[in-house]
Amino acid sequence: MLKAIQKFLTIILLAVGLLFLGYQAFLYSLVREKLPTATMIAGIDVGGMSREEAANALRAHYWSPVTLQHLEEEVDINPQDVGFNLDVEAMLDQAEAARGEVPFAEGFVEFLLNRSFETTSVQVVAGHDQAALRTQLENVASFLDKPATAPQLMLGAGSNYQPGEAGYVTDVDASLPAVEMALYQADVEDRQVELVIEMQEPAELNMDVLRTQIEQVMANDGQGLLASVFIIDLETGEELAINADQSISGLSILKIAIFVEAYRRLDGPPNEYVQGILYDTAVQSSNYGANLLLHEIAGEANTYEGAELLTESLHRLGLVNTFMAIPYDAIAVSTRPNTYTTPANNGASLIFEPDTARQTTAEDIGTLLAMIYHCANGGGALLAVYPGELTPQECQAIIDLMILNEEGNLIRFGVPETTLVSHKHGWDEVTHGDAGIVFSPNRDYVIVEYLHFPQGDFLLHDFSFPILRQFAQLTYNYFNFQEPYTENVVDRALREAAAAAAAEAALDAEADAESPEGEEESAEEGETAVTPTATPATLTPTP
Repeated sequence: MLKAIQKFLTIILLAVGLLFLGYQAFLYSLVREKLPTATMIAGIDVGGMSREEAANALRAHYWSPVTLQHLEEEVDINPQDVGFNLDVEAMLDQAEAARGEVPFAEGFVEFLLNRSFETTSVQVVAGHDQAALRTQLENVASFLDKPATAPQLMLGAGSNYQPGEAGYVTDVDASLPAVEMALYQADVEDRQVELVIEMQEPAELNMDVLRTQIEQVMANDGQGLLASVFIIDLETGEELAINADQSISGLSILKIAIFVEAYRRLDGPPNEYVQGILYDTAVQSSNYGANLLLHEIAGEANTYEGAELLTESLHRLGLVNTFMAIPYDAIAVSTRPNTYTTPANNGASLIFEPDTARQTTAEDIGTLLAMIYHCANGGGALLAVYPGELTPQECQAIIDLMILNEEGNLIRFGVPETTLVSHKHGWDEVTHGDAGIVFSPNRDYVIVEYLHFPQGDFLLHDFSFPILRQFAQLTYNYFNFQEPYTENVVDRALREAAAAAAAEAALDAEADAESPEGEEESAEEGETAVTPTATPATLTPTP
């Protein structure tokens, strides 16, 4: 009886076992279409998932944002915005191909044991647009970076010097590899990237700051005009040039070169006659006086010869873009050149529309002024090129002469009244300018500035002068940022004009009180201040 029971139970157990295995085989047949257990695709466990479920899981992980850590800020980047392309179908095909190689019995045993004898692993198959990713990083940097600032020169009343500030910028090149790697990571923590940030100290004051300020003035107030500016730090030799190599009309500013050449030709100190025409040329900007100085340069009453010798001397000094082909207020003659070809005017476009008879560049004039300054201090090109023909004392006399020029107050009204400015101004209908040496408290420097009205008929002083004075004020404050000059240049001009008018009225009243009624004045308005000791030669002799 016992054996019968045991046999019955054994049959029952076998039947149940067969039924269990059959049921499990049925279940296995249902899930065999799904991915095997321990199937890893792109680092994600997709075992037991259908193809669609696995695809959704892959996309959910890899299309999740990459988080960028920028100091205290966090920014998410959408992978699709940087062209991230996850090839889901290719990865699933690889996984299914691996599954198809497993025999039914082996797969069934793995199913029963709920574990795989072998792990199926498929690497991520994806790509991205590196240029688009770089653009995203640059956009983040532009939004969150705070670059160190250079000192800012501000016009107007109050403090007009703002010190620079420390800052930070994103190193995009150094950050890019880590962000690229994060795009291909499945783990959320691995999709967070700390950007490479460079801390910056405040930028030193430099001429790029001054250039930016001058360009800003032109953008705000000088629309329709062209500027040519050349500035030299006479201590360091550092230069700032804005259109400084462009050919421009010589104007009366070219008279600076006449002063130098006239002193070079003198055998000793100028006599009273020469002193008179030097004064008239420098202070009253007399073209007549300038042409008489050309006689002194020529050694004869021939302005054209003087102009030619002047040009040769300038070229010998390396100022090859400067020339005087025709003297002031004179006409071209067939026996002399009526213009010169220079590196500056040999180009296709002459944006400053220079006079063909007399030309220069801001750079040439600024370099000449620096030569005069260094000559007065016992060095420089003038003494090297013309040893024994010029002396430091003569160069200092030229500087002192141009300090007397109180007209054409462009540079002068952009600096404090106590600051000495040795300068020569000049203008015609469409070009206005000034060039000088400024002896400021902190640093001596040269500034040459022009404004031109291209293809215009007439440039109004009320339009150009305030801009040129702002250039001068910005430059002074650059060199003297700790004690800037803050008076508004327009207010300065109005104040000076009122003071000059009051002084003239006082002089007229004093003269009226002292002169007998009806007595005629001994000199007409505008007469030369110094009477020459000898009768000047004819102004336009036979060349």
